[in-house]
Amino acid sequence: MTGKDNNREGGMSEDPFDLERFVSAQFTVFDDALAELTAGRKRTHWMWFIFPQMRGLGHSSMAQRYGIGSLAEARAYLAHPLLGERLLAATDAALAHGAAGAHTLFGSPDDMKFRSSMTLFACAGGEEGRLFRDALAAFYDGQEDAETLRLLERP
Repeated sequence: MTGKDNNREGGMSEDPFDLERFVSAQFTVFDDALAELTAGRKRTHWMWFIFPQMRGLGHSSMAQRYGIGSLAEARAYLAHPLLGERLLAATDAALAHGAAGAHTLFGSPDDMKFRSSMTLFACAGGEEGRLFRDALAAFYDGQEDAETLRLLERP
């Protein structure tokens, strides 16, 4: 649901980007995803909603559902009290395995999705952007995803 949603106090709260879709998707899998990252190998399917990328990069229904539509949405994701902290924690856990490489940690094509996600949040993040730039440096020699940058330039 986008727009206004009922909150616990009976009032209305704003969720113009429907970030709740990520909260719901992560509810039962985030701890497992973090454990997989900590262990050094992604084994289950959660990439779309743990490390989201720009809408338009993937064509599956999951990629479309969990695609980020704009820089403003990416900034809102980072500012979200749960999602932002989880993204930082997951990125930090991945960074611990930078020497192994993204393909070893994520497999294919999720290694490319991680690069896209890190590029998106490096562009969106203020101070937090440093961690995502560190991930790009560790896994991709600092090279951002060109297609993500192209999509961010669109009005």
